[in-house]
Amino acid sequence: MRCCRVIGTVVATAHHPTYDGRKVLLVRPERPDGEPAGDAFLAVDHVQAGAGDQVLVLTEGNGVRQLLGKDAGPIRSIIVGVIDAVDLGAGA
Repeated sequence: MRCCRVIGTVVATAHHPTYDGRKVLLVRPERPDGEPAGDAFLAVDHVQAGAGDQVLVLTEGNGVRQLLGKDAGPIRSIIVGVIDAVDLGAGA
Protein backbone atom coordinates (compact mmCIF):
# COMPACT_ATOMS: atom_id res chain seq x y z
CA MET A 1 0.00 0.00 0.00
CA ARG A 2 1.06 3.55 -0.64
CA CYS A 3 0.39 6.87 1.03
CA CYS A 4 -0.84 9.32 -1.63
CA ARG A 5 -2.50 12.70 -2.09
CA VAL A 6 -5.52 13.10 -4.38
CA ILE A 7 -4.60 15.82 -6.89
CA GLY A 8 -7.48 15.58 -9.33
CA THR A 9 -10.44 13.81 -10.86
CA VAL A 10 -10.35 11.99 -14.19
CA VAL A 11 -13.28 12.01 -16.60
CA ALA A 12 -13.33 9.81 -19.72
CA THR A 13 -16.12 9.26 -22.21
CA ALA A 14 -14.52 6.10 -23.62
CA HIS A 15 -13.49 3.52 -21.00
CA HIS A 16 -13.64 -0.14 -20.06
CA PRO A 17 -17.10 -1.17 -18.76
CA THR A 18 -15.53 -2.05 -15.39
CA TYR A 19 -15.18 1.69 -14.72
CA ASP A 20 -18.93 2.35 -15.12
CA GLY A 21 -20.22 4.00 -11.95
CA ARG A 22 -16.75 4.27 -10.40
CA LYS A 23 -14.88 7.50 -9.67
CA VAL A 24 -11.30 7.60 -10.99
CA LEU A 25 -8.88 9.95 -9.24
CA LEU A 26 -5.36 11.15 -9.98
CA VAL A 27 -3.13 10.49 -6.97
CA ARG A 28 0.51 11.34 -6.23
CA PRO A 29 2.60 9.23 -3.84
CA GLU A 30 4.00 11.13 -0.88
CA ARG A 31 6.15 10.50 2.16
CA PRO A 32 4.50 10.58 5.59
CA ASP A 33 5.73 14.17 6.03
CA GLY A 34 3.73 15.23 2.95
CA GLU A 35 6.62 15.60 0.49
CA PRO A 36 6.00 14.17 -3.01
CA ALA A 37 7.58 10.75 -3.53
CA GLY A 38 6.94 9.79 -7.15
CA ASP A 39 4.89 10.26 -10.28
CA ALA A 40 1.11 10.58 -10.23
CA PHE A 41 -1.07 7.66 -11.29
CA LEU A 42 -4.75 6.74 -11.54
CA ALA A 43 -6.69 4.98 -8.78
CA VAL A 44 -10.33 3.97 -8.45
CA ASP A 45 -12.05 5.50 -5.43
CA HIS A 46 -13.58 2.97 -3.03
CA VAL A 47 -14.06 5.28 0.00
CA GLN A 48 -15.48 8.57 -1.33
CA ALA A 49 -12.17 10.45 -1.27
CA GLY A 50 -11.84 13.90 -2.79
CA ALA A 51 -9.28 16.38 -4.07
CA GLY A 52 -6.70 17.24 -1.42
CA ASP A 53 -7.32 14.14 0.72
CA GLN A 54 -4.38 12.07 1.90
CA VAL A 55 -5.29 8.48 1.08
CA LEU A 56 -4.10 4.90 1.35
CA VAL A 57 -3.87 3.23 -2.06
CA LEU A 58 -3.66 -0.49 -2.69
CA THR A 59 -1.52 -0.94 -5.82
CA GLU A 60 -1.55 -4.69 -6.20
CA GLY A 61 -3.87 -6.36 -8.69
CA ASN A 62 -4.46 -9.43 -6.52
CA GLY A 63 -5.56 -7.29 -3.54
CA VAL A 64 -7.90 -5.31 -5.81
CA ARG A 65 -9.48 -8.55 -7.04
CA GLN A 66 -10.00 -9.63 -3.44
CA LEU A 67 -11.89 -6.39 -2.73
CA LEU A 68 -13.90 -6.17 -5.94
CA GLY A 69 -14.21 -9.86 -6.80
CA LYS A 70 -14.61 -10.93 -10.39
CA ASP A 71 -15.67 -7.37 -11.33
CA ALA A 72 -12.12 -6.01 -10.84
CA GLY A 73 -11.38 -6.11 -14.58
CA PRO A 74 -8.36 -3.97 -15.51
CA ILE A 75 -8.30 -2.04 -12.20
CA ARG A 76 -4.84 -2.17 -10.62
CA SER A 77 -4.95 0.65 -8.03
CA ILE A 78 -7.78 1.36 -5.60
CA ILE A 79 -8.16 3.87 -2.79
CA VAL A 80 -8.98 1.91 0.38
CA GLY A 81 -8.80 4.60 3.06
CA VAL A 82 -8.67 8.30 3.86
CA ILE A 83 -5.81 9.15 6.23
CA ASP A 84 -6.82 11.40 9.12
CA ALA A 85 -3.36 11.82 10.65
CA VAL A 86 0.19 10.49 10.47
CA ASP A 87 2.14 10.20 13.72
CA LEU A 88 5.87 9.83 13.05
CA GLY A 89 6.64 9.41 16.75
CA ALA A 90 9.55 10.88 18.68
CA GLY A 91 12.29 8.84 16.95
CA ALA A 92 11.19 9.37 13.34
